[in-house]
Amino acid sequence: MEINEQQIMTIIGAAGASKAKAFGALAKVREHDYEGARAMLVEAKEADLQAHQVQTEIITAALSGSDDSGANLLMVHAQDHYMTSQLARDLIAEIVNIFEARDAEQDK
Repeated sequence: MEINEQQIMTIIGAAGASKAKAFGALAKVREHDYEGARAMLVEAKEADLQAHQVQTEIITAALSGSDDSGANLLMVHAQDHYMTSQLARDLIAEIVNIFEARDAEQDK
């Protein structure tokens, strides 16, 4: 299997969608809508899983020797998008927890 641009664009698109959903969750925090924020984080994770599936296919092919195309600049770019979307989602999930706990303390 040779890495094709469609696979790479799928990673980039899914990672972009994930990051957008994660930052949408952060906007929900501003509104104190923690349930909405968590729902958006679930959607972000679903998009990440799509990117991860394609990434796994590419890595598996490379490790099995059926792909001799090597890493190209577009694939590196896709990996960068995927990694930053995961980081954004994880960080924003923690921010949701922090703000929700703070609001719960203030409401006591």
